[in-house]
Amino acid sequence: MSSDDRHLIWPFVREERRIDFRIFRARIKIATHPTSSEEHRFTVLEGADWTNVIALTDRREVVLIRQFRHGTDAITLEIPGGAVDPGETHRAAAARELLEETGYEATRWTKLGEVHPNPALQNNVCTTWLAEGARILCEPTLDEGEAIEVKTVPLDDIKALIARGGITHALVVAAFYFLFETQRL
Repeated sequence: MSSDDRHLIWPFVREERRIDFRIFRARIKIATHPTSSEEHRFTVLEGADWTNVIALTDRREVVLIRQFRHGTDAITLEIPGGAVDPGETHRAAAARELLEETGYEATRWTKLGEVHPNPALQNNVCTTWLAEGARILCEPTLDEGEAIEVKTVPLDDIKALIARGGITHALVVAAFYFLFETQRL
């Protein structure tokens, strides 16, 4: 941020409350409006960074997962991913999540980009990786709260799948944007 941004920056005043949940902490942040100096309350969700993986087999198939999402009460089609554990690199978390959720491993890894999932409310980052040479190593080892189905889809079908609403998870759509804009596949 530059000094020209002062009219946009809300100075922190104090924190009122913090509530810890399993996957994030919610806090009430009091900040001063940059031009009127009035105090306002904001809810901020603090959580671990996330990582997701576009795993591509040598047959140009993308490894996808289907799972029920409680926020939308629907089954979604996604790429593997999850939280980065404390002390773990984003790359290591990506490999771990790919293996745990799908049983696949990959031979070549490329960081495609990162996004802030919801900067209005959240403080974390989601990093997207391309994992090429993906192949099945073992059965998935799912977390206690997961029920996942693994499937592969030809890479050439992904854009149409997104366009017709087959993939609606915003972080997955952003991941494929990175893939199609940065890679010559």
